[in-house]
Amino acid sequence: MKRTIKLAVVAALALGATSAFATNGATMIAVGAKSFGMGGTGVGVGHGAESALANPALITSIKGNNEVSFGGTVFLPDIKIDGIVGPTEGESSSDFFVIPSVSLASKINDNFYWGIGMWGTGGLGVDYRTDASQMDMVTALQTMQFGVPLAYTSNGFSIGVTPIVQYSSLDINYVMPAGLLAGEEIGSGAAQDVAIGYNLGLSYETNGLTVGAVYKSEIKYNIDEVVSNAVTSMFDSFGVPMSYNQDEMATPAEYGIGASYTTQGHTLAIDYKHIAWEDAEVYKDFGWEDQDVIAVGYEYATDKWAVRAGYQYAEGAVQDNTGKNLTLDTIPNLTNTFNLLGFPGTQESHITLGATYVFNETLSLDVAAVFGLENKETFTGFTGEDITSTHSEQSYTVQLNYAF
Repeated sequence: MKRTIKLAVVAALALGATSAFATNGATMIAVGAKSFGMGGTGVGVGHGAESALANPALITSIKGNNEVSFGGTVFLPDIKIDGIVGPTEGESSSDFFVIPSVSLASKINDNFYWGIGMWGTGGLGVDYRTDASQMDMVTALQTMQFGVPLAYTSNGFSIGVTPIVQYSSLDINYVMPAGLLAGEEIGSGAAQDVAIGYNLGLSYETNGLTVGAVYKSEIKYNIDEVVSNAVTSMFDSFGVPMSYNQDEMATPAEYGIGASYTTQGHTLAIDYKHIAWEDAEVYKDFGWEDQDVIAVGYEYATDKWAVRAGYQYAEGAVQDNTGKNLTLDTIPNLTNTFNLLGFPGTQESHITLGATYVFNETLSLDVAAVFGLENKETFTGFTGEDITSTHSEQSYTVQLNYAF
């Protein structure tokens, strides 16, 4: 068992050296290949060891006494924009990311379960370097979470908690397009921090029906001068007598409920989640809006294989801020420009597919594909011209599971 834990940690650290991207605003629609394949559902349907973040109460659904899952996702966003400085269209070069997922869960006795894991959980970014029409904007936000899920179950009821340690990194660089600082490169380097939070989960299972609920705490982390420098420099260049001082950012709180029903190998699942961007530091200053996420998923499973499909929808967290009278829009529509150019959290609809092949009683392989359908948004930018952002995504996940 100790050797298995060491292998899980080593694999996670190796994968964790890469960057992550995201889909619902700046968070992944799911963690783990099974959940991806079923539209991101996981609050009311158990996915074994990978349930640690979706609903820790459901790590009790592992097969056998121990389960280890090693996964990796190749994420391929396609982001285009025009209208920042002139009519020239730009295409972000940040179009390939690897997202890790390593989960372990173990049954101590009939009532107690525990686990450990490391997961890429979110991020956002673009790369328009050498493209003056897009202000040479380069942004990179990434988050990774480490957790130890703990669960207690009795008579179909389960309760779980996952204490979380989150690593976060943020970087913003651009070239001032106009004003007193025209042509000057703006950027203060990447800020990195480690912060703590938790996920709480409940579930009840009876006669093929599973219902669940989850709460994920807000996690605040330090970003030093990264955002303050990027915004205040813009104010200085245009002679606006104010500054923006914010050294904290937050991964937003979430809550959700879900249910699933299984009969004769067929499973149908549905989740509802609420993501509180409007209360999260930095995001609220840039006018991000709360998201209500609906996910539905289907699975047909036999002893040797399974197939999955799903759909998830949430209105984009980034909406037009014109007329909201945000403080940062002292330069009119400054937030629209930063949102669409640097942090285009505009994705809305996702179609998902997945499958499992069982090699033997201990070893199985999961695969999943997620297609974020193209979404186009047009807002007025700080130059007074319309900005159009076009955003679509694809991701492909492979996950190896070992149960013993």
